Formats: sequence, C-alpha cells, structure tokens
Amino acid sequence: MSGLFISFEGIDGAGKSTHIDALAQAFRAQGRVVTLSREPGGTPLAEKLRGLVLNEAMDAMTEALLVFAARRDHVQQVILPALARGEVVLCDRFTDATFAYQGGGRGFDLQTLGVLEQWVQGTGEGALLQPQLTIWFDLPPSVAAQRLASARVPDKFESQPQAFFEKVAQGYAQRLAADPQRFARINADQTTDAVWRDVAQAVKGKGLLP
Repeated sequence: MSGLFISFEGIDGAGKSTHIDALAQAFRAQGRVVTLSREPGGTPLAEKLRGLVLNEAMDAMTEALLVFAARRDHVQQVILPALARGEVVLCDRFTDATFAYQGGGRGFDLQTLGVLEQWVQGTGEGALLQPQLTIWFDLPPSVAAQRLASARVPDKFESQPQAFFEKVAQGYAQRLAADPQRFARINADQTTDAVWRDVAQAVKGKGLLP
C-alpha cells in the first residue's frame, strides 16, 4: 500500500481545518493510517520557526527562508517517513502557501522561491516532492475578513488588509494554472456540508477514496 500526500490550501478564514478532520476520518474508516500535520510546523524545530514567522517582523526573504527551513525539517522528519510507511499525510498548507503568501502577498521573487522549492523538496534524479492532490479552499477575501473578525487574536498575517489577501488569492490561482492536474478548486463560500461534499468528490474523483 503506497503512501498518499494531500495538502489543504487557502487564505486565513477559508475553513480548512474542519474538512481536514473529516477527510482523516474518512480515510481511517477505510483502514488507512493518517498523519495530520501543518506548515509552517509539524516538528518541534519547525514549530519554533512557525512562531517566529507568524509573530516577528521581518522582510519577505527572511520569511521565505525560515518557512523553507521549517519545511525541510518537516519533510525529512515527518512527511517522507510517513509516506514510506504507506500512510496518508494530510497537511494544512505546503509549498503553494509560500508562493501565495510570500510570493503573491509579499511580492517576493517567484524564481527564487522556485529554487528553494527544488532544494528543499528535491528527492533525487530530478524528482520533486509534491502532494498527489492539493485542495484549494477558494474564498473571497471580503468573506474571509468577516469570518476572522470574530476569531482569536490575529497573527501578523491574519491582521493584514484585504488587499494583501487578494494578492494571496492571485498567488494560489497562479499555482493552480501552472499545475492544474494536482489542484481541486473548492468554492469555500458555501455551507459546511456543501463544501464537504465538494471535498469528498474531489478526493474520490482522483481515485483516492472509494
């Protein structure tokens, strides 16, 4: 039984967490072992770097370098070993988020991000570790802002203006356009049940769930 890697993407407030848990339950019901993780984070070292990225002031390059450093540890310590054991890895954000937030939102050079992606996710012989499926919860930034207004104390990204999230959404759209076969674009401006139906259908459509 081969491992399976699925990432969940979207701007803050898109509602990923509920559906990550539901999909984990669906895979477990099929007898699969599921590893749930997140980025930045997923290991003790990466979680420390997450705290810096989310709360400390820094320029876009420093953010990108810290995120990719956290990702390298996460890939080596969690993702690759879990996939080697045949597990299902469900990750709340992966590299697409870096291209969307640091590339789209911050305006950092996409070519440099591409080089870092190759360095950190290269698996030898030109192969690049990527999810088999990336579920993008596409939500209008204005709706996300309304949802976040009553949420916890925002981190430095959640407190950004709506224009920032519009650029982030554009960054996600560019990643989808570059690799459409990997992405499932979900309309996140629906009821929770409707979003879940779309998520389940996207996973089943890829043949990843019966």
